[in-house]
Amino acid sequence: MFQATKQVGRLVAMALLCAAAAAHGAQADAYPSKPVRVIVPYAVGGGGDIVGRPLALYLSQRTGQRFIMDNHGGANGNIGMDMVAKAPNDGYTLVLALTAQLAVNRSLYRNLSYDPVKDFEPVSLLASAPYFLVVHPSVPARNLAEFIKLARANPGKYTYGSSGNGSGPHLSMELLKSKAGIDLVHVPFKGAGPAMPALLAGQVSAMFASYGLAAQQIKAGKLRVLAVSTANRAVSMPDVPTIAEAGVPGYESNVWYALMAPRGTPKPIITRLSSEIAGLIKSSDLRQRFLTDGIVPVGSTPEELGAYIKTESAKWEAVVKQSGASID
Repeated sequence: MFQATKQVGRLVAMALLCAAAAAHGAQADAYPSKPVRVIVPYAVGGGGDIVGRPLALYLSQRTGQRFIMDNHGGANGNIGMDMVAKAPNDGYTLVLALTAQLAVNRSLYRNLSYDPVKDFEPVSLLASAPYFLVVHPSVPARNLAEFIKLARANPGKYTYGSSGNGSGPHLSMELLKSKAGIDLVHVPFKGAGPAMPALLAGQVSAMFASYGLAAQQIKAGKLRVLAVSTANRAVSMPDVPTIAEAGVPGYESNVWYALMAPRGTPKPIITRLSSEIAGLIKSSDLRQRFLTDGIVPVGSTPEELGAYIKTESAKWEAVVKQSGASID
């Protein structure tokens, strides 16, 4: 009798597991059944758009539902991140977050309204890209060594723009200031898009900018490129020396882009999104579009992205402390 009851119990448990698996599978197959909103936590025109808009187009084509990019800039991306942290965890509100939101802001802000680890589910590491140090043509420096010499001779005279306090361009320049022993005045904007016109108008002297944002201006002679921020030269501009090569040993910085969902988003939906993105990252059309814009396609599992966020958080925590940057 006991054996028979035990046997029935096992069969019931197996049936429940099969039913749960079928329900999860159906949930993944049914997703998405309506448009998906992807929050970009910066103003229109920045690197988030350069990565996000082609990705949204490909996901829309792949799934048959629209993936709509929705820009909400301000507070170094915190406004957009807070929106998604508080959004329903049904897979229909996502965020395309950058290094700043996922690895920097938790060290920079004393009262952050969201936790990049506890409040979000990693989906995929989409891409990474270098920053190019560019200056307005009125700056009398033809290379990085001359720029450093000029800045040292004129402390506080030259300014630099960024996409906000604690953003990648901001901390990249703070790291350069620290390593090169120079004094530049920071002028923050609500995104790289609004910062670029100020640089082109000569309202700020310099800026770390993405390839997609600065390439045409460099080619047109409206900006002068001095160096690239990564450890190796960029494929998009192989003639541009790295900052380390140009006289600041050990310097390295880049920006990366990741797709995240609110905490508690069902795993089948996370897996579906990650799988679709992996396929898209491998597609020759999307890869070429990214590379043309100076962006390196990556792609990852949710687990790989989660581990990467932890590693990067430790790295940038040290940079924030070294820079002395802090925001209430």
